Amino acid sequence: MQESNRQLEEQWRQYYGPNLGYVQEQYERYVRDPQAVSAQYRELFESWGAPPAAEVSASPSAGTAAISASMLLKAIAAGKLASNIRSYGHLAADIDPLELSSRVETKMLEPASYGLTRSDLEALPPECVWEDAHHYRLGNGWEAIQKLREVYSGSIAYEFSHVHNDEERKWLIRKAEKDIPSSALGTAERHALLKRLMEAEQFEDFLQKTFIGQKRFSVEGVDVLVALADEIVHELANHGARHVLMGMAHRGRLNVLAHVLGKPYENIFSEFHHSPNKNLIPSEGSIGINYGWTGDVKYHLGANRSIFTGETAETRVSLANNPSHLEYVNPVVAGFTRAAQEDRTQPGYPSQQLDSAASIVMHGDAAFPGEGIVAETLNFNNLPGYSNGGTIHIIVNNRIGFTTESFHSRSTHYASDLAKGFEIPIVHVNADDPEACIAAARMASEYRMLFKKDFLIDLIGYRRYGHNETDDPETTQPLIYRKVKAHPSVSNLYGDKLVAGGAITTEAVADMKREVLEKLKEAYAKVKNDEHKAPIHQGKPKVELAEAAPVTTVPLDKLRRMNASLLERPASFNVYPKLQRILERRSDALNDGEKVDWGHAETLAFASILSDGVPIRLSGQDAERATFAHRNLVLHDAESGDTYCPLHSLPDAKASFAIHNSPLSEAGVLGFEYGYNVFAPETMAIWEAQYGDFTNVAQVLIDQFISAGRSKWSQRSGLMMMLPHGYEGQGPEHSSARMERFLQLSAEENWTVAYVSSAAQYFHLLRRQAATIGTEEARPLILMAPKSLIRNPRVASPATALSEGSFRNVVEHPGLGERPERVDRIILCTGKVAIDLADAIEKLPAEEQQRLHILRVEQLYPFPQQEIKQILARFPKVKELAWVQEEPKNMGAWTFMEPRLRKIAPAKTTLEYVGRPERSSTASGYQQVHAYEQQLIVTQALTQSPKLGQPTGR
Repeated sequence: MQESNRQLEEQWRQYYGPNLGYVQEQYERYVRDPQAVSAQYRELFESWGAPPAAEVSASPSAGTAAISASMLLKAIAAGKLASNIRSYGHLAADIDPLELSSRVETKMLEPASYGLTRSDLEALPPECVWEDAHHYRLGNGWEAIQKLREVYSGSIAYEFSHVHNDEERKWLIRKAEKDIPSSALGTAERHALLKRLMEAEQFEDFLQKTFIGQKRFSVEGVDVLVALADEIVHELANHGARHVLMGMAHRGRLNVLAHVLGKPYENIFSEFHHSPNKNLIPSEGSIGINYGWTGDVKYHLGANRSIFTGETAETRVSLANNPSHLEYVNPVVAGFTRAAQEDRTQPGYPSQQLDSAASIVMHGDAAFPGEGIVAETLNFNNLPGYSNGGTIHIIVNNRIGFTTESFHSRSTHYASDLAKGFEIPIVHVNADDPEACIAAARMASEYRMLFKKDFLIDLIGYRRYGHNETDDPETTQPLIYRKVKAHPSVSNLYGDKLVAGGAITTEAVADMKREVLEKLKEAYAKVKNDEHKAPIHQGKPKVELAEAAPVTTVPLDKLRRMNASLLERPASFNVYPKLQRILERRSDALNDGEKVDWGHAETLAFASILSDGVPIRLSGQDAERATFAHRNLVLHDAESGDTYCPLHSLPDAKASFAIHNSPLSEAGVLGFEYGYNVFAPETMAIWEAQYGDFTNVAQVLIDQFISAGRSKWSQRSGLMMMLPHGYEGQGPEHSSARMERFLQLSAEENWTVAYVSSAAQYFHLLRRQAATIGTEEARPLILMAPKSLIRNPRVASPATALSEGSFRNVVEHPGLGERPERVDRIILCTGKVAIDLADAIEKLPAEEQQRLHILRVEQLYPFPQQEIKQILARFPKVKELAWVQEEPKNMGAWTFMEPRLRKIAPAKTTLEYVGRPERSSTASGYQQVHAYEQQLIVTQALTQSPKLGQPTGR
């Protein structure tokens, strides 16, 4: 027995000082719960029993105390070193294939910076440095530090110390430190990866040699993007996503279309083969000279593909169309994804299934920090009306933006640093290490599906050619391209690695390459056989228009029944008293002799649309209440702060009603709503600007998507934009929704532009728009919405105007034009100025009123030519036509209306403009100046002014 004790004492003698204290602590944990310590310590205690108690004398010598304190400080310093390796190991990582970046200071990763030597670390147990060191059977602290350096400074580098959620951070650390280093691809997976790399490279090489000088925005240098994206798609599909929505710019797009979306090679080759004059306009025409609907260049086009993860499970993969305006497709894809996740078939807010759809967005390294739309879209992730369970972002980082290097294009160390502010985990990965890229793809997919948040992969490579293949990059980056020319492609690097490791033979690699090339040649041969055919001319698709206008009336008894339901509240709900009084006025508004105001008409329209089974989504910075407090569709309990939406309890509702206050963003939110509507065309999607002029911020979305999406991509949208507009003396920034810009973009019946002047017209317009939702007739609706007119009694309408009639493109002023033979001056106008004229005309003598008539052009585009022409024909004595507007002459509708009115004006009439003169700013900032100008416009409109007249030439 004594011999056995001596042996145990001898065994324990190797532990001393703080090491013994650490072992004793582990033993105490072991006694409480054996599973609380590592397997190494369980085995130790099972074999040796309890460690001996530390020998502490009553008055320990100074030397012993000094040694113990010193070792304790060394252990603390080692812990700091390990922590900084986790946080900053990426600074020393091997993630730059061409070593283009200048070296950064990494002293914080060196033991010497913490007063540590190798022997100091060797004296510490590995668990003192790294609690999970037992996974690798490490012998001491020095080995633990080296292993941590290997994990965090290899060809895959991590940044997630900015992630505040403890559970997420622990998961990320475990994946980085344990799961990824201990996992490896199987032989079959490596062969498949090599083949995918070859397909990507040979595709680009084939295009380069076959279509010399044509643009394709090659992926070469970040070839592994194709395999990376493909892996994420399949991981998301395996996790249950039935829709994977993708967006990207043109770099590598053709390759992704071919190998991730499955677009046939021959289709892509055909678009190159039939391009117009290749010497004059290399590759700028996608399918030849286009007439009518224009189409788009091939590297802007999207595609769809279905993949199967089982016998019945199908996942739809979609790549969104996008223009050359980098990153503006991001919010569109976010909207796609939210729409794919929501069930809109039941009343209330739509039910959302985050796992049912997921998004992947590929960014440029210069565009990610440079384009503000990126930050706007990242901000959606945790917002109730816009979250979609996380997007996987990939920065396709070729280190250069057109001709501009990183130090000219961003102030941050990494292109990805913007994402840190949104607590998005970041993985930087060397594009020349394909297996590391696949590991990053799997980590990103698992994180997104587990935590329902964004994840970012910074794929760092290079660009083998210029910005496009007609550009010579050596004029601006001669040193970089000296390295590029000497650098082997990733498929060659990876093939050589597999051959060296015995995973494949040289002959098998050559056979694989030959097989890939043969497929490309076969596809091109098919195209060559059809080269005698004329280039394709894309014509305007045939659209079956409805023979009659949709019925927009609602029976009066139904309106009254819905109105009563909308005024009901839960017994315990306390509406703000002032608002309660306002809402109570609506209880009698449908009675004879009463009128419905703008906000009330809108609510009744929404209720009736929901009763027809059409879901509605309405968003904007103040959409729940509305900027001018006319809506109040989300009520707030005055005591508890709880909310209640009357439209969610409407008995007649057969579809969802979603209303969301948006972030302070126009471009991002408008792009989101457009994407939502395109993906869910059966939904009436509405975006309301806080003020109409704020659409300036979203001009790219308006120009490139909403206005032209149908023409370029046959992409249907019925999105409605409500833009508060009207001159109220509030200054240049709160007057104009820039109507002229929408009218300038009007062509090919691409949308409807309206500016209505009554609650009933608004009611019928909403219902008419809803009736076209989900049909071939669907078009965006641009509405110049009122401000002061919301509460103007002249805008309110009797209930019968809702239960009878329909939307009228042109409204004649009531009481005027009753004696056609006396009318010699006809005023045409739109929107608010019509109400100003109505106020003024009542003050004129009856004789003056009889010589005037006013036509309110409620729908500006499509221009109601026949309606106006028929009305004018009723007045044989008319001599003067006047277009009256509030806006300056170079703004508003005048430049749009003038040629159209001249075309239909009766013979021997003059056409004059009445309004503000041409100006660079939309309106005056002085109330007195505004009032004077407004009164002058009204006076001139109602007064014969032959000196201002312009003969129509007929």
